[in-house]
Amino acid sequence: MKTMNWIAAAGLAFLATPALADTYKIDTSHVYVGFEVDHLGFSTTYGRFNDVSGTIELDEENPEMSSVEVKIDPASVDTGHAERDEHLRGADLLNTAEYPEMSFKSTGIERTGEKTGLITGDLTLHGVTRPVTLDTEFTRKGTYPMTEEKIEVIGFNATTTIRRSDFGMDKWLQMVGDELPITISFEAHKQ
Repeated sequence: MKTMNWIAAAGLAFLATPALADTYKIDTSHVYVGFEVDHLGFSTTYGRFNDVSGTIELDEENPEMSSVEVKIDPASVDTGHAERDEHLRGADLLNTAEYPEMSFKSTGIERTGEKTGLITGDLTLHGVTRPVTLDTEFTRKGTYPMTEEKIEVIGFNATTTIRRSDFGMDKWLQMVGDELPITISFEAHKQ
């Protein structure tokens, strides 16, 4: 009976202990998720997604215990050409009517340097979920200097490369590049 009381007390103490991670929300006005794709070998087309949101649970003492979760509206694709963007949203490629959300959820973090790391996670795109690894740089943490209220902000940059065919988007592979380098940059505010 004493053992059960000790286990119960330990469990309650654990639940009462504050989490070591701080929650940060991505600042939707300072986030960039961009991609590039080869077009017929003549040029590179650049694009981005304008509707990106998410949260970071950051444990500074143990970065490996941190986590990232991001949602992207694929209909917000923007290549600077309205006709092309409409085509990208269509059934041939992103098929946003059937797959209205992209997401990334981290599954592991490996610290590789003082401000660098690899964030592995599940990317869901076009109804397919695959593991990807983001090569990540922690850029800065500090108080946001452009407002009177004290807002703690963190910043990250990351890169990765995916193959669109891995996500079921295999139309015109001989003409339009399969490999898509991805660039990510964002600020996030402490909640």
